[in-house]
Amino acid sequence: MVFNSFTFFVFLPIVFAVYWCFNKNLRWQNLFIVAASYAFYGWWDWRFLILIAFTTLCSWTSGVLMVKISNKRVAGENDDNKKLIRKRKWITAANIIINLFVLCVFKYYDFFVVEFCNLFGCSSNGILINAMLPVGISFYTFQALSYSIDVYRDKINPTRDIVAFFAYVSFFPQLVAGPIERATNLLPQFEKSRYFDYSESVEGCRRILWGLFKKMVIADNCAVYVDSVWSNFHVQSGSTLALAAVLFALQIYGDFSGYSDIAIGTARLFGIRLRDNFLTPYFSRNVAEFWKRWHISLNTWFVDYVYIPLGGSRHGILRTILNTFVIFILSGLWHGANWTFLGWGFYHALLFVPLVLIGTNKKYKVQDKPLLKQFPSMLLTFVLVTLGWILFRATSITEAMRYVAYVFDGSLFSVPWLMSRKFWAPLFVSIVVMFVFEWLGRGGGYGLSFMRGRPRVLQAFVYYVVIAMIFVWHSTEGIQFIYFQF
Repeated sequence: MVFNSFTFFVFLPIVFAVYWCFNKNLRWQNLFIVAASYAFYGWWDWRFLILIAFTTLCSWTSGVLMVKISNKRVAGENDDNKKLIRKRKWITAANIIINLFVLCVFKYYDFFVVEFCNLFGCSSNGILINAMLPVGISFYTFQALSYSIDVYRDKINPTRDIVAFFAYVSFFPQLVAGPIERATNLLPQFEKSRYFDYSESVEGCRRILWGLFKKMVIADNCAVYVDSVWSNFHVQSGSTLALAAVLFALQIYGDFSGYSDIAIGTARLFGIRLRDNFLTPYFSRNVAEFWKRWHISLNTWFVDYVYIPLGGSRHGILRTILNTFVIFILSGLWHGANWTFLGWGFYHALLFVPLVLIGTNKKYKVQDKPLLKQFPSMLLTFVLVTLGWILFRATSITEAMRYVAYVFDGSLFSVPWLMSRKFWAPLFVSIVVMFVFEWLGRGGGYGLSFMRGRPRVLQAFVYYVVIAMIFVWHSTEGIQFIYFQF
C-alpha cells in the first residue's frame, strides 16, 4: 500500500476515525496501531509480516533480558557485576548479529555470492536464494537495533510493554521508508496517553499536502523524462544527459522527502511527532552541510552507532578520514547490493575529506538559514551532488562512467531534447513553485510551513492552488517510491 494510492486514501480516514474512538484508552490505541500497521505492511505480501515480527520480538526480548540482569546488579565493582556486564554485552551483540544476519541474507547474499563466483570463475547455479527483498527491511531493522543499543548504553529504560514496542517498530507512516526513528524519541510517545488535537491534525494535513505535491507532481513527472533518457542515453546529446541528471536529482528529492513529509504529517494525525528527515538539502552551501540536511535519520544513525564508537574525530586527522570513509561506504552499502552504491558512498567521502582537512566541515549549521548571496556555493554543491546521483541511478559503474563521458562529449551546450510543451510548462512551473516555497519555508522544516500564521484567505488560496496542481499535473505513470527498494 503506497501513500499516493486510492487504497491508502480509503485506509487512512478509516484508521484515523477508529483510532480516535479509543481516545481515552492507551492500550487499545496501541493495539489498533499495530493491527493497522501490519495490515498496511502485509498489503504487499503477508510473508513480510513474519520477518518484521521476528525482528521486533528479538529486540524486545533483548531489552527484557537486560532488565533482569540490571536488577541483579549491586553497588560497587565486583566479579559478579563484571559477569553481568558481560552478559549484557552478549545479549546486545546477539540481537545485533541475528537482525543483521536476516538483513544480509535477504539483501546482500545473492550479490556477494555472484561477485565471489565471478572472481574465482565458478558457477553460482544452485546456491542463490533469489529471495524477494522485503519492503523497507533496512529501515525497520535499523530502528529496532537502535533500541537495543540505547538500552545497553542506558540511554533509555527497557520496556515490558510489548504492544507499545510493536507499535514503535511497525508504526505504518514511517515503516517502509523512514524516517528511522530512535526509541528515545518515538517509544515514549506510545507509552503515554494521546488525545486528539485539532491544530496538530491541521499541521499534519498541511505537511501531507506538500509531500503529495513533491511526489506526484515533481518526482513522478521528472521520472518520465529521466527514464526516457536513461533507456537510450548512449544516443542522447550531452545537454540532454545533463538535464536528465538534474531532473533525477529533483526526482529523488521529491520522491524521498515527499514520502518523509507524508509520513511525518500522517503521524501528526495520530498525535505522534516524528523527526524531520530532510531540511532543504539543495540549499546547502557545501557537501558537509548537505549531509546534515539529507536523510538525517540515517546519517545520524551511522554517526552515533558507527562513527563515534570508531573514535570519530578524536584520534587525529588520519583516523578521522578513515572513519569518514567507513560511514560513507556503509551508507552506500545500506542503499543496496550494487557496486554503484558503494561507489556513490566513496564519491561523497572524497568530497567530504577536503572539508575535514581545511576545517570547514562544521562551518554551517542546520539552524542557519542560507542567504541569496551564498547562491554560488549552493549551486556548486548541487552540481557535485548531482554528479553523484548519476552513480546512484546507474546499474553499473561502467554505465555511470559512460554517462558522464557522454555528458562532456562536446554537445553539452547544444539544445537538449525536450518533450512536448504540454509536459514541460507544468513541470517547469511546479519546480519553480517547489523551490520558492521551500526557500520561504526553509526555517520551518518544509515548504508550506511558511503559511503558519498567515491570513486564512491567503492560506486557503495557496492550499487550493497546490491541490489543483496535484489533480491536474500529477503524472499518470503511478511510479513507486524509489526508497521502497531499500
